[in-house]
Amino acid sequence: MRKAVVKTGAPAPDGALPELTSAAAAATSRPRFLVLGLLAITDGHETVVLQPSKPSSLLAALLLHPGAVVSADLLQRVVWGSRPPAGGRSALHTCVLRLRRLFAKYGVAGHAIEAVPGGYRLHADADTLDLLRFRELLARAGASDDPESALHLAQTALRLWKGPLLGNVHSDELHRDHVPRLAEERLLAVERVFDGELRLGRHREMIAEAREAVRADPGHEGLSALLIEALYRSGRRAEALAEYRRIHAYLTSELGVEPGPALRELHSAVLRGEPTGGRAVLPAAGVPPPPAAEAPTGLGRASPPAPGTLVLRALVNAGLLEEDPSGRFRVHDLLRLFVQAAGASLPAAVPPDPTDLPPSTAG
Repeated sequence: MRKAVVKTGAPAPDGALPELTSAAAAATSRPRFLVLGLLAITDGHETVVLQPSKPSSLLAALLLHPGAVVSADLLQRVVWGSRPPAGGRSALHTCVLRLRRLFAKYGVAGHAIEAVPGGYRLHADADTLDLLRFRELLARAGASDDPESALHLAQTALRLWKGPLLGNVHSDELHRDHVPRLAEERLLAVERVFDGELRLGRHREMIAEAREAVRADPGHEGLSALLIEALYRSGRRAEALAEYRRIHAYLTSELGVEPGPALRELHSAVLRGEPTGGRAVLPAAGVPPPPAAEAPTGLGRASPPAPGTLVLRALVNAGLLEEDPSGRFRVHDLLRLFVQAAGASLPAAVPPDPTDLPPSTAG
């Protein structure tokens, strides 16, 4: 089997693509369009990246609306911006003809682009367009009753993304109004993958990737909630609370909004040390579920928490104390500022009292 090769070639007139080898042209029966990254055409062996051009912008607009009629007015804005040439409809028709000539070079049927009243339409399916393949896989993942299968489908869908998204398409219209919607679809797939890993009990394995996703999109509540839950289930409660404080600060300072109810409820559950609920947690693949713990003889229910534990939880909930990763507590920086402004001072940390704190926090 031949090694896959990306051929970009030198820019050619009218945005023409570098030639595919005759062997590659003979090997392909249904070339595929790629939009989840650089705009390209592939035959499964070689991938040809289109050069920035007017035909490339036109093709991208049609591919982002597969099977739908795209109005001539929108296509003119995509190709020429706010200043289309005189006789814009005629110029658009000429651009379509140039695109069809490019199609002929790479085995794409000329009638793939159909002229219809008011605009043009490009026919595609999941076998000829990666965007439709991505959506099909994600829909199957959502409909699957098998958690392992659902996770695999979502991961396969996510691997279709090759970014940067349409980096070789120079159209302000597409990058302003259409590319952000595609980016949202990708984030939904990322959430689906992380949610699937949580359902399978793989919370420890997903933390690093979840952190990276949150760094890339610091104001996304869904991603932050998944990271908080993964940290909490991994026994890293202090880090989970720190992540909530981070997203809360970001939303209030950058966007002027409070976290949504789902994120607030998750935060409350972590503060109280309660199960997060919301999704069934399955054992990790190949790992049998742990046996149910047996209560010691003579005990019918768990002992109530110590009074010190309840007080500390209340102080953390009120924002007066912060819990560090080691389980120790210190005065919240905001309270320290208030005290300093009043002319008083507080010690750097609240020393633990072994007679009052729970065993995990005793020094």
